[in-house]
Amino acid sequence: MGGYTGLSHCKLALAFAVFMDVVGGAALLVGVFANLKIQDRDFGDVLVYSGALFLLVSLAGWVLWYSGNIEGLSLGDDKKQGHISYAVDRIARTLSRKIRSHRYHS
Repeated sequence: MGGYTGLSHCKLALAFAVFMDVVGGAALLVGVFANLKIQDRDFGDVLVYSGALFLLVSLAGWVLWYSGNIEGLSLGDDKKQGHISYAVDRIARTLSRKIRSHRYHS
């Protein structure tokens, strides 16, 4: 594999996170500042709450994007086989390799 080129990993998660941020921010701002009364009922609260939920869901996209861009940690002298940090590091490396191999084979 070549060198790291910025946003090369997990573009779909990044696009999802940015899209949800834009939609959620727009819904939140429209719900707060627009006068949305239909037949004397105020529907601004619906947009405020749904905008906040979109922003919350976008956090999942940001976490996926960030975790997909982690290159992997090198094993230090203090991480020996059988230690919990060794197991976590091994799981992270395996997951990262599976994500990358799935991306290259698709």
